[in-house]
Amino acid sequence: MELSTKNYCVILAGGRGKRLWPSSRRERPKQFIDFFGTGRTQLQSTYDRMSGILPKENIYVCTSSELEHLVRQQLPELVGDNLLVEPVNRNTAPSVAWAGMKIHLRCDDARVMVVPSDQFIVDEAKFAENTLRGMSFVAENDIMLTLGIRPSRPEPGYGYIQIGEPSLYKGIHKVKSFSEKPEREFARMFLDSDEFLWNTGMFMANVNYLRRFFLDTIHDMPYRLADLKDNYTPERELEYMRQHFSSYPNLSMDKAALELSDNVYVMRCDFGWADLGTWHSIYECMQKEEGDNVVIDSEVMLEDCRNNIIKLPSGHIGVINGLDGYIVAEEGDVLLICKKSDSSALIRKYVNEVAIRYGEKYV
Repeated sequence: MELSTKNYCVILAGGRGKRLWPSSRRERPKQFIDFFGTGRTQLQSTYDRMSGILPKENIYVCTSSELEHLVRQQLPELVGDNLLVEPVNRNTAPSVAWAGMKIHLRCDDARVMVVPSDQFIVDEAKFAENTLRGMSFVAENDIMLTLGIRPSRPEPGYGYIQIGEPSLYKGIHKVKSFSEKPEREFARMFLDSDEFLWNTGMFMANVNYLRRFFLDTIHDMPYRLADLKDNYTPERELEYMRQHFSSYPNLSMDKAALELSDNVYVMRCDFGWADLGTWHSIYECMQKEEGDNVVIDSEVMLEDCRNNIIKLPSGHIGVINGLDGYIVAEEGDVLLICKKSDSSALIRKYVNEVAIRYGEKYV
């Protein structure tokens, strides 16, 4: 397959992943972990996936200064100028705007796809097909396009996009509304209505619309760098970012696109997807073993155990009896045994309490 030189990608790799503690730790968040024992981390798998769809030199990665060394270590093939290191943490929208500006300077009719670095894709071929179809759509339309997946369960940990009026392209609709992480009863209503899709956090736009979107929606953003014009150099770009990045809003790309704009569309996709953000979401998307247990790259002996998710370090053996509906996760010097239901809130609490009582090195 010939890869279009006009298709670009921005991989978001600056997240902390606290909800997957203790496997995801401050020094090595979840996107830098070979979580499933495949030989590639989540970041590397995302890079591999996108490099099969578009040229490698068209892949950009956004991360924080604390995690820069891990990106360089895991993606040595990444072109140096294609790694954007945020001077301060400002969530994902400012980083996407910065990357969009850089891409615009290289190709003024480029199409850009924004992808998180920690997602599980079931059907790679279908993902490529959906991606290329979306790229073709945004090349011809000045809109923001997000990729949606039909819900398979009432998952309260995901965002939900309500489908509006159809476009001229089959399977692409105007976004009517967006609900971020609803209560479980609302998630069930969304599932039953067949009017909602899960928000994958993946977005597409052409670079000209992306520029207008950020200037109109958030105003003073990295696109002002273009004012340097003939005086532009990579060194001046970095100096500009060091001076201005802290003044940008702490705003996610999801909120910017889905809540601050009325010109956003959603494409119904069917490649099979899960956000690897929580233990519960991983449990739901993985193949179950006997007793509906999910064992991830671990050696265990289970007796009278049901509905658990287990992740142990290599070389450790777990012997577990009588557990029903638990997370058992060990990494380094921390072991977590926690009820799987509503675990996200509990884990956030435990992370904070452990940091206070025992020190930051354990989180």
